[in-house]
Amino acid sequence: MTIEGGHPTPPEWSRTMPDGRVRCELCPRFCTMKEGQRGFCFVRGVHEGKVVLTTYGRASGFCIDPIEKKPLNHFYPGTSVLSFGTAGCNLGCRFCQNHDISKAREMDRLMDVASPAAIAEAAVRSECRSVAFTYNDPVIFAEYAIDTAAECRARGVATVAVTAGYITDVARAPFFAAMDAANVDLKAFTEDFYRKLTFSELGPVLDTLRYLRHETRVWLEITTLVIPGHNDSEKEIDELAGWIATELGTDVPLHFSAFHPDFMMRDVPPTPPETLARARRQALAAGLSHVYTGNVHDRAGQSTYCAGCKALLIGRDWYQLDAWRLDASGACAECGHRLAGRFEAQPGTWGPRRQRLVIA
Repeated sequence: MTIEGGHPTPPEWSRTMPDGRVRCELCPRFCTMKEGQRGFCFVRGVHEGKVVLTTYGRASGFCIDPIEKKPLNHFYPGTSVLSFGTAGCNLGCRFCQNHDISKAREMDRLMDVASPAAIAEAAVRSECRSVAFTYNDPVIFAEYAIDTAAECRARGVATVAVTAGYITDVARAPFFAAMDAANVDLKAFTEDFYRKLTFSELGPVLDTLRYLRHETRVWLEITTLVIPGHNDSEKEIDELAGWIATELGTDVPLHFSAFHPDFMMRDVPPTPPETLARARRQALAAGLSHVYTGNVHDRAGQSTYCAGCKALLIGRDWYQLDAWRLDASGACAECGHRLAGRFEAQPGTWGPRRQRLVIA
């Protein structure tokens, strides 16, 4: 398939090889392509000797969601977020729960066309506190995400990257400099899982997590989709939680989400709620202060508690907030211990609604 046009990639994100092929250096896959070829993600390819993004300005749809659905529990709780993605992905997860988007090969699936400025204006009109780049990984549409984030920031709208964190050193800094928050999928804690079930590597993801925590002001939360028989052992959960506590700190929120059979892993059963509860107990025992369960109904596992006195601070029933015990500074109203995150004096009131949005 040939490539016509496309948005040019920054020159530092690619390299021309001695044999004339061009190597994309946005992600650690380092796809090396001839003229007209596309990379693993399918949306980046070589046109006129340069790497281009073919999906710039084209989205798979826009929705207004609760911020807790990203999931972010410590980033302006209760507020609405304008969410969108494009097509393609730089990972090959056999369990992908958005495979109709991330594995899309037909560009006509991208029915919504919107400029970065139009998206930012739509967020303002819709009174969204933030815009999320999600559904597929924003790393592969980095230029579009960065430009949209700049337009949002100019209008006082925050931006969120929902990502697997599979990005190179050269692209990591400019990409995350545009973001206010990130939820990173830490899909497992073994190289074997990453190689066999995602066709990628664990190391670069851990590098991204360290970078976000120690070299940026981006608010960070982590999600692990718990898949029975693949990444749910007590040993692996202990190692994952221990690494987060030691390398990132105990106040980084961790979300354990339930797996539902999908894509190429329909033979694997859903995650039992008791497995998520056990993983949460293990992570709390490892010293993490804020551990959540997702994709199941578990009010206790989805609410936020004070790291100091253990009082309930933010009560959640699915995506509905039903308790708020933070003072105006974001500290516990009982003991004054400050809750890690980004908060305003009052929570949002969006609730569990999901609203489709058309951007002209």
